[in-house]
Amino acid sequence: MAQEVAVLIHRRSGRLRATALAAAAVAVLALGGCDSGGGDAKPRAAEDTGPGVVAPGRPGEPARTLTAEEAAEEAGRDTANSADFRYARMMIAHHGQALVMTDLVPDRASDAAVKRLAERISAGQRPEIGAMEGWLQRNDRGRAEESHDHGTMPGMATEAQLEELRAAEGKAFDELFLKLMITHHQGAITMATEALSDGNDVIVEEMASDVVAQQTVEIDRMRGLMT
Repeated sequence: MAQEVAVLIHRRSGRLRATALAAAAVAVLALGGCDSGGGDAKPRAAEDTGPGVVAPGRPGEPARTLTAEEAAEEAGRDTANSADFRYARMMIAHHGQALVMTDLVPDRASDAAVKRLAERISAGQRPEIGAMEGWLQRNDRGRAEESHDHGTMPGMATEAQLEELRAAEGKAFDELFLKLMITHHQGAITMATEALSDGNDVIVEEMASDVVAQQTVEIDRMRGLMT
């Protein structure tokens, strides 16, 4: 898992670098348009080249000097792609099932620690659903809805497993809830890791990184409660 976190940090630094390049490119273009009209005209070569943009290198790599056009082009690579949209739509449904499971806890669980854990999961995933729905509303203009078999998403409990959970109480409920939720979290991490690998939108990457970090911690807590 430490290796996965390192990869996420590396990718996030690349995204933040692209954002910085975009800002720098805008600044350079603005400066280029504010040249004073007085004095002798600059040589044509200087006008064509313009000032450079210093782009911080990736970890272990030196900085580079880009033209404003190169910086703008590199920053534009953060445009959302199909993997970003797929992740947002599917994770909304995935989180939704987690909330179905946590909603059962107050009336059926016996362990106070399990109840507190369920509250934390619910408190974290409800706003994440809202954030992903908001992202889709802002970015999914005119894009056709893609159909997905939610039952094939990694970590999803089957309807039979949910019915078993609904029928359980006390210690039996606690054990089954933890077992199903650990599997559910592992599936979410798999989906988030795929989004980080295949997606291209910086906001989706931030959300996926948060899922990996938060749910990894929660898996450790749940495993501790099962021992």
